[in-house]
Amino acid sequence: MSYFAWRPYVPVAEKRRRAERKLAKLRKKGQSVAPITIEGRTIAKSFWGESWCTNLEHYSDYENRLPRGRTYVRNGSVLDLQIVKGEVAAMVAGSELYKIKIAIAPVTQARWKSICRDCAGTVDSLVELLQGRLAKGVMDRVCRKGDGLFPSPQEIKLSCSCPDWADMCKHVAAALYGVGARLDEKPHLLFVLRGVDENELLAIAGQDVALSKAAPAAAKMLDDNDVAALFGLEMAETANSATPIPATPKRPQRSKPLKGSKAPPEAKTPAAKISKSPSAMLTKSEPKWAALARSRKKRAKHRLRRSA
Repeated sequence: MSYFAWRPYVPVAEKRRRAERKLAKLRKKGQSVAPITIEGRTIAKSFWGESWCTNLEHYSDYENRLPRGRTYVRNGSVLDLQIVKGEVAAMVAGSELYKIKIAIAPVTQARWKSICRDCAGTVDSLVELLQGRLAKGVMDRVCRKGDGLFPSPQEIKLSCSCPDWADMCKHVAAALYGVGARLDEKPHLLFVLRGVDENELLAIAGQDVALSKAAPAAAKMLDDNDVAALFGLEMAETANSATPIPATPKRPQRSKPLKGSKAPPEAKTPAAKISKSPSAMLTKSEPKWAALARSRKKRAKHRLRRSA
């Protein structure tokens, strides 16, 4: 076979079987791998994953090689993909097992401060930020082309162990699309990759809330006269007034009468209506049995008079 002859065509199913065999060998050696698995044809479904892939496709430098990369990542050829600060490392299965290194420059402090300043007071939940559920204006600012959080081609350096002379081969393109798929699962890795802390957006929001809760100015505070005029009330004099407030006189305590002296008569209160029942007519000093006995004697005398 000539050196410049085309390699024989390998069906997609065979490529998947080769990839699975190579992945099993890596795991058997004790190597920790994180493959990219795509279900269906959609590579990324979340906000951050879709935004990453859209950003890649916006640059004309990559448009010729990206379609082959989409095919490779859908076929499960990305056997391992690791994201750390400023670097993406991947292993992609092709005719051989190729190693990819993608170096991405961290976001400059000036750009990151500009993003934080523009988003100040609008990011109050880290969960909503990572899920992409903030206001559209905020997310558009974070993802803005050129001065957002996504890298430009000038900030990316690509390398692959395959013999392809192009800067972006199909294996590198597959790894870049794999980053978008990985952001579906772990969106905070985008901030790790760009070397920034997403919590700083929350810190800026907290500072704005603290400033908004400052004490009101003296000119905006009403004094007692203004409150009285506003509600039509007669306000009591303040403690600084010259006229002192009279103290409430204490009620004199009642002293017990001396032995042998008569207690002063108490003021009579109007009595309630007295019931006509016999039990209500009893005095406190007469027991109930005495009243019953007296009533029986009266009835006996009355019967004797009637019989006589």
